[in-house]
Amino acid sequence: MKIHSTTILSVRRNGAVVIAGDGQVTLGNTIVKGGARKVRKLGDGRAIGGFAGSAADGIALFERLDDKLREHRSPLRRAAVELAKEWRTDRALRRLEAMLVVADTDGTFILSGSGDVIEPDDGVCAIGSGGPYALSAARALLRATELPARAIAETAMGIAAEICIYTNTSLTIEELS
Repeated sequence: MKIHSTTILSVRRNGAVVIAGDGQVTLGNTIVKGGARKVRKLGDGRAIGGFAGSAADGIALFERLDDKLREHRSPLRRAAVELAKEWRTDRALRRLEAMLVVADTDGTFILSGSGDVIEPDDGVCAIGSGGPYALSAARALLRATELPARAIAETAMGIAAEICIYTNTSLTIEELS
């Protein structure tokens, strides 16, 4: 059975960055959990991140990234590149099935097991089952309103939850300014 479990959205505006994640975990056509926490602070609060995919794999990747951020107080960009290289080349890590969105005050990145470290051009990105819906809504809100990053993320996630059956409105939101 395929597990669908997430929508993660990051929005950057006016010096603030927000990562929001829904709480739904679905197994087949059944919702098995509604309040999962897939967003957290990293690196002693210097960065934030969210994961989509296998929970155990996402948590393992968060722990690795957190270690890299704490090593010599590395900047997020450097830690993200190091994690992506390790993830792509390490035999055990290569099997992990998850994606990450991570951000700090300077940048936002999407990380994948194929070695991707993608920085969005417009400061907004999303991953997971409802990612395209949340991303579209967030971009429209950025263009058409003056709402702050947090309000854009909350509204966009609500819109995604109305469309995507794998997304709910039980949100975890972390913000850096």
